Amino acid sequence: MQPILMVDLSTGQTDFLQVPESWTQHFVGGASLAARLLFNELTRDLDALSPEAPLCFMNGPLSGTAGPAVGRFVVCGKSPATHLWGESNCGGFWGVELRKAGFDGLLIRGRARAPVYLVIQDGEVTVRPASHLWGMETYQAQQAIQSELPVKGASIAVIGPAGEAQIPFSLIFTDHGRVAGRTGLGAVMGSKNLKAIVVKGSRKVPVIDVERYQALRTAVNQALRNDAFSTVLRELGTAGGAEYFDYLGMMPKQYYSRERSDEPIEVTGANLTEKFLKGVSACHACVIACGRVVQLPEEALDSPVLHKGRKQKGPEYETMMGFGPNLGINDLEFISRAGDFCDRFGVDSISVSNVIGLAFRLYELGIITLKDTDGIELNWGNKSAVEKLLLFLKDQQGIGRILAQGARALGEAFGAADEAMQVNGLETAYHDPRGASGMALVYATSPRGACHNQSDYYLVEVGQVEPSIGLERHGLHDGVEKAFNVIRHQDWRTLCNALVMCFFSNVAPESVHDLLSAACGTEWTIDGMLEAGERGFNLKRLINFRLGLRRQNDTLPKRMMQPYLDEATTRVPDFQAMLRAYYQQRGWDVETGFPTESKLASLGLSWALESFNVESAQEAMNETGHS
Repeated sequence: MQPILMVDLSTGQTDFLQVPESWTQHFVGGASLAARLLFNELTRDLDALSPEAPLCFMNGPLSGTAGPAVGRFVVCGKSPATHLWGESNCGGFWGVELRKAGFDGLLIRGRARAPVYLVIQDGEVTVRPASHLWGMETYQAQQAIQSELPVKGASIAVIGPAGEAQIPFSLIFTDHGRVAGRTGLGAVMGSKNLKAIVVKGSRKVPVIDVERYQALRTAVNQALRNDAFSTVLRELGTAGGAEYFDYLGMMPKQYYSRERSDEPIEVTGANLTEKFLKGVSACHACVIACGRVVQLPEEALDSPVLHKGRKQKGPEYETMMGFGPNLGINDLEFISRAGDFCDRFGVDSISVSNVIGLAFRLYELGIITLKDTDGIELNWGNKSAVEKLLLFLKDQQGIGRILAQGARALGEAFGAADEAMQVNGLETAYHDPRGASGMALVYATSPRGACHNQSDYYLVEVGQVEPSIGLERHGLHDGVEKAFNVIRHQDWRTLCNALVMCFFSNVAPESVHDLLSAACGTEWTIDGMLEAGERGFNLKRLINFRLGLRRQNDTLPKRMMQPYLDEATTRVPDFQAMLRAYYQQRGWDVETGFPTESKLASLGLSWALESFNVESAQEAMNETGHS
């Protein structure tokens, strides 16, 4: 690996870390390697928004190799939203430029005295003042930075006003709408007075066996270009399966309370393509190009928050569902503009739409009243109400001050914590386990909260089954039978987040094995890759236990364990039985959820248990019953 660049914003000093070879053999790269790098620093008493909190940007051995959908990087640290392991995955070109600049990762500590941005170019680092950029929206800040740089073609990771205000679900934005959206690491950048990181490189991305890798990459990209799943993504975007998810009962409506809609669902990839699609966008060297570019109607808007622009980034599945059926809205133009607001302001669209959905639900229940909303009626489908709540959130006025703290905080503020659709402080994504039960385990056990990207198991549920990594086909509503399947898929996706490879690349594991071996010059096996994923997943589990997670945190929102209000026959997962089976097959203690000593030893992680802070380790042992 190339060195990790370390920057202390408090002192302005830089240094370089050469990653030990044993670490790369065990953790590969990406998020798993970041967990190893940060292991000793992430403690329960660490304030995620303090100068001492580390923020790690990490590539993997395939990042930027022009291979199949590997233009990605990860951002990791302690989440200000969950106070647990924070991890977010991002596409575009930023990670590629960092590797070309000579670094496989960037580790930031400290806090600048005033707003700054970093410029990293071919091994050189400069710190520039950014007070004139503070307050700018994401696109605006990118354009301003580009105009004052002597180098052209740089990639910029930037935060918006939300990150500056340290809203706990703030994102990091790069290129044309690619975001590290979940777990609020944009707020960590804001807490460091770091507006942006500019990267530009001219070096070649390192690959050991270049000739072999190029041949493999060409063949795999060609297969990926012709793959049916890729074709759907290219033609219809990530919402290409919306109709099918709706049919299966996996698309929640009116804040996860209903399965059916009173009118036909217009919020689909096909309708977005037919009505508004102007073009597509792709990450580095990606043959899929799932990104949407839309042309919206020309009439001007009279709105304090929704942008008046016409040609813009189009929404992906989560944004479409969150601002669509989740709120009882069927208007693709409005949804596109709401998603654009989230990007420009710099907030995660899943969390924003979720917390607004909770406000609507509490209003429906009579828990939130007109007095709380400044007279706004939060009725399903009320686009004007959504727009006003976005303004309140943006300005942190009235109920917006609570909305800006997330769904868990909103539920607690109104004495309705059980109504909040979140796990460990991270708002749930829009794939409901009452339609396909495997996502119940995914949400409950993900190291970063209710996450659909530590395992996109909903795709396995609809047929994307890969036998070579041990996956089997199960019924949509099966229970304990799915435990091993979910574990295998989580381990595989943990490996993907280490490589770093996009989940949308439907590449056979055998091909991933060949690419990894050629890139690293070491012959892997599929079992070895899965073990590396399992090792990374367990290390994140240990980090979370040190940060305060316990067995009772592995749960689901109350609503997800009840039938939909309009479908009394909806199958609810037998969650507790599934969870016990999951623990058993993970090699975790069934009563505590803590990895057993034998499991840690088999993965070479005994050192992690031994290196716990003495007090926190004793506390964890006492609470989990370990000796």
